Amino acid sequence: MATASVAFKSREDHRKQIELEEARKAGLAPAELDEDGKEINPHIPQYMSSAPWYLNAERPSLKHQRKWKSDPNYTKSWYDRGAKIFQAEKYRKGACENCGAMTHNSKSCMERPRKKGAKWTSMHIAPDEKIESFELDYDGKRDRWNGYDASTYARVIERYEARDEARKKYLKDQQLRKLEEKNSKEDGENAVSDEDDDEDDLRVDEAKVDESKQMDFAKVEKRVRTTGGGSTGTVRNLRIREDTAKYLLNLDVNSAHYDPKTRSMREDPLPDADPNEKFYLGDNQYRHSGQALEFKQLNMHSWEAFEKGQDIHMQAAPSQAELLYKNYKVIKEKLKHRTKDTIMEKYGNAANEEEIPRELLLGQSEKEVEYDRAGRIIKGQEAALPKSKYEEDVHINNHTSVWGSWWKDHQWGYKCCRQTVRNSYCTGAAGIEAAEAATDLMKANIARREATEDLPAPVEERRLASWGTEVPEDLVLDEKLLAEALKREDNRKREERDERKRKYNVKWNDEVTHEDMEAYRMKRVHHDDPMKDFLN
Repeated sequence: MATASVAFKSREDHRKQIELEEARKAGLAPAELDEDGKEINPHIPQYMSSAPWYLNAERPSLKHQRKWKSDPNYTKSWYDRGAKIFQAEKYRKGACENCGAMTHNSKSCMERPRKKGAKWTSMHIAPDEKIESFELDYDGKRDRWNGYDASTYARVIERYEARDEARKKYLKDQQLRKLEEKNSKEDGENAVSDEDDDEDDLRVDEAKVDESKQMDFAKVEKRVRTTGGGSTGTVRNLRIREDTAKYLLNLDVNSAHYDPKTRSMREDPLPDADPNEKFYLGDNQYRHSGQALEFKQLNMHSWEAFEKGQDIHMQAAPSQAELLYKNYKVIKEKLKHRTKDTIMEKYGNAANEEEIPRELLLGQSEKEVEYDRAGRIIKGQEAALPKSKYEEDVHINNHTSVWGSWWKDHQWGYKCCRQTVRNSYCTGAAGIEAAEAATDLMKANIARREATEDLPAPVEERRLASWGTEVPEDLVLDEKLLAEALKREDNRKREERDERKRKYNVKWNDEVTHEDMEAYRMKRVHHDDPMKDFLN
């Protein structure tokens, strides 16, 4: 069974305590008594708050709780502020070098540093402070008002009372001065002074409003914004109780939906009623009209400007955002008028010109024109066809047709002369015949050439002896140059077998002589040669 741990001074004390407990269990030693003089049951642990039923304990003990009674060593007193215990007349050894007190050293001295300390002058020795030490309990250590002197609050009350007395005295002097001025003036001036007095009284007592007048205005209510009933702030009650709530305008369950959480009804609760008699048209009507729409456009302009790199923020700098939006609208209007003026200057304004004749609008007139059976005009004048602003039937360079009236072989031209060169002079039918004759002559010449032309003789490809495989019989080689070429070929073969013998500074010459080619033929390996393995 677990027992409460006890600290012993030595092993001998521990051994004696064990022997005493064993003797008490055997009945050889007197039982231990509690604070009330009753015998303590050794089978019940002292840290338990309630004893088990099988131990037959008379009552539970509280000794398991730590310090369940207040310790008499604890105190609630506080330091004696500013108390002195001894006043020395000369400097003492070990005292503060600055002020001469024995209760602290020069490093902890709170007095102003002297030019010459008390250690050297032995004058103006400071008294010793009263040093106290207290052992506070749990609550005493955490009491923020511990050591507070309630009598010091009397000075605060005196200061406020003195201020009220000064204010009353000032107001009384002002009233006496006004009464003296009032008695010294004439009757006509007294009326003016009465009004001034009333205004001054209002200025003096502007903060002292009658409670009955401000009762309705100062009433504060909470705005409930959460499902749990928490309040997010307070507002003054400025609602007129005579207005009908929006959710009571139409009691039909199928009418406009009312959201009690946001207190919003977006649709019109009475869509069939007379608009002139309705004072509420739904939240959507107010959200998309008036200043709400302007504020929405201002926000959209701020967002778009910020996305395009402008340093603008509607919540951080609303005045700047509004000014930029006004400038944007002015610039946009100017640009719109400038574009309109440019288009009107280029194409004209049909709205400002004279009215178009009725004949052109409806395509008819009252003029009478008679025709014969052949379609010739007998009486009247033929109606003139309207012309466009572009030049029509204007022929240049003796042409009788316009450019683009003839097309052949993916080329445009003139139909009158079939020429494909623009702005050329017209040759008429003679030019067409000459062009056809030239085309026929060219075709005949091509056919005759193809028929009479012989096949070219095959050209014998002749390769140089230095690069070919066959050596001509009339080739003459220099023996000295051939020996040098063979030596160079041996060196090249050796470098190919062992790259370590290749030099750093390699000089290359792409000129191949007959001797070099002959050396290559002599040194190369013939794969068909049966004696190739015995070479070198």
